[in-house]
Amino acid sequence: MTRDQSSPIPITIITGFLGSGKTTLILNLLPQLRAANPSYRLALLKNEFGDLAVDSQLASSSAIAGVSELLNGCICCNLVGQLSVALSELQSTVRPDRIVIETSGSAFPATLALEVNRLARETGGQYVLDGVVSVIDVENWKGYEDTSYTARIQARYTDLIVFNKWEGAGERRFDEVLDRVGDLEVDTAWVKSDKGWVDMSVVFGIDGGLARGLTEEDGHVHDDKCGHDDKHKHDHQTEVEVLSIELKSGNREATVDAAKLLAFLRKTNKDEVYRIKAVLAVSAKTAREVLKNSDEDTKVSAPPTSAESEAQTTRYILNWAFGRWTFTPVAAEVKEHESSSEAILRMTMILARYESTKWKKRLEAGGLLELEEENGKGELSVTKVN
Repeated sequence: MTRDQSSPIPITIITGFLGSGKTTLILNLLPQLRAANPSYRLALLKNEFGDLAVDSQLASSSAIAGVSELLNGCICCNLVGQLSVALSELQSTVRPDRIVIETSGSAFPATLALEVNRLARETGGQYVLDGVVSVIDVENWKGYEDTSYTARIQARYTDLIVFNKWEGAGERRFDEVLDRVGDLEVDTAWVKSDKGWVDMSVVFGIDGGLARGLTEEDGHVHDDKCGHDDKHKHDHQTEVEVLSIELKSGNREATVDAAKLLAFLRKTNKDEVYRIKAVLAVSAKTAREVLKNSDEDTKVSAPPTSAESEAQTTRYILNWAFGRWTFTPVAAEVKEHESSSEAILRMTMILARYESTKWKKRLEAGGLLELEEENGKGELSVTKVN
């Protein structure tokens, strides 16, 4: 299953709206690849809103051979020029058997597929587009697909649709979503995941059927609903608004008040806020006694329990989507990304349109994101990125 180094590197594009479960799908493919071939090397190129690298750090803690992340823009428009450099760097440093490109929640897969095909031609066949996979969150898709042109485009221009998070939604909700996908009048293969798990033979080896039939017009997707003009302005990025948040202190040993953070997560309205991603520092004792995932069956990994470790600070990655969240410890052997390194709290909030101003004022008013009491007040900065 290892790639002949003289053959093209297959590239799989995985897209889907915010919080659909793209990263979970990718991480669940890794054990399957390694079971088939322990030396298999999968590289991940990730694009995300805001200026905080979170999912790439989660991936780095797994068996992914190499991770690169493009921040603060969209890979199918203002960051598209960086795609060639990023792929070349992964090719030279990782020598991967496959590269997965995980897009931001707003990217147009058709545009990206055309760019990969162009790079394949220009590099003399160093790459080949294997396929485009779109992940749909069944539980929440009905809530935004009527208003999000991008969500419909992602479902339409794809080789395979993975229906995710259907287990808790019920068969009736799944049938409704399936009917709405059917309204797109495209004959697209689909599969239901098993809590984010799909057999790798279904996801890989699609052979890019979509891309072979695409034209430049598909890549530009001119449509008044999306607000595009003849200069190909990707106004799909305005479908969401992004806040960048940092909690600072003069005390480098300061930690986040986990109880207030949990209260904030529980009260956040999922119709106003789509995603919250953060890297934070908490005391070992607080992590053990206070920190909780939204799913009580999924325990937060506890820090060391020795007496010496009581005063230690433990770093966690927070991933919140549509009212559910998990805390994942930052592995000691993983070098933290510069966007969050040594920060007490660095957070990105991805919100629905017209919600950022209200939430910025709410955060700045205080009481939601604060340091533990013994660490003092701290300084909170909230910046609108998009």
